[in-house]
Amino acid sequence: MATDGALLAVEGLVAGYGQVQILRGVDVTVRRGEVVALLGANGSGKSTALNTVSGFIRPMAGRICLDGEDIAGHPPHRTFKRGIVQVSQARDLFPDMTVEDNLQLGAAIRGDVSRGLARAYEMFPRLAHRRRQSVRSMSGGEQQMVAIGRALMGDPTLLLLDEPSGGLAPVFVTEIGRVVQRLKDEGTTVLMVEQNVRLALAVADRFVALRDGVVLAQGPVADLQGGYEDLARRIYL
Repeated sequence: MATDGALLAVEGLVAGYGQVQILRGVDVTVRRGEVVALLGANGSGKSTALNTVSGFIRPMAGRICLDGEDIAGHPPHRTFKRGIVQVSQARDLFPDMTVEDNLQLGAAIRGDVSRGLARAYEMFPRLAHRRRQSVRSMSGGEQQMVAIGRALMGDPTLLLLDEPSGGLAPVFVTEIGRVVQRLKDEGTTVLMVEQNVRLALAVADRFVALRDGVVLAQGPVADLQGGYEDLARRIYL
C-alpha cells in the first residue's frame, strides 16, 4: 500500500471488542484534501475502523499514522487535539441545550468560536434561524446538521463521518451530499462511512470496501468498472 504523502495511513489494523476481532489486517490511506468512502454491509467493521482511528477502541495490532506519527492507542482527547474529529452515528448531542450551545462545545478544546459559528451558519442556514431552539425539538436531519456543524467548530484536520445519511428523509440525504461535496471543494479531508453507495461514490475520490473485517476492494472511484451497482452487489450480496 502506497502511503507517501498520506494524511492518514492505517496499516494492518486489527481491532475489536474484548477478544473478538472485527478488523483483521485492514489498510486504509487518506490523502490530504480528499474524501474516502468506507463501504460495507452491517457488521463489516466500518464503524469499528472509525472508532479505532479516533481512539475510542484500542487496536490489537497495526499502525495508525497521522501526518507520519503513529497514534495507535491514543485516547480520544489526544486524537481530537491532533485534529481528528468524528461525527458518530448517535450524533452525541445534548438535546436540552440550544443549537448554538451545542455548536460552541465543538470549539471548547480547539477551534475559534466566532469563526466556527459563522462557518456553521453559512453552511447550514436553517441552523442560523434556529440557534436558540433546543436540539430535542428538531428533526433527525436537522440534528445531523448540528452534529456536523459542531464537528467543524473543532477545525478538523481529518473529519470522520459515520453514516451521515443514515435514517434521514430523502431531502436531508441530498443535503448531506451537498455538504460533503462542499467540504471536499474547500479542501477538508474526510473519511466517511456510508451505507448509501450511490451517495458515497458521488462525492468520494476513492473508496475502500470491507467485508467481514477485511478489505474486499479499493481504488479511485473514477476507475470503477461496472459503476456503483456492481460494487453494491459485491458488497451486499
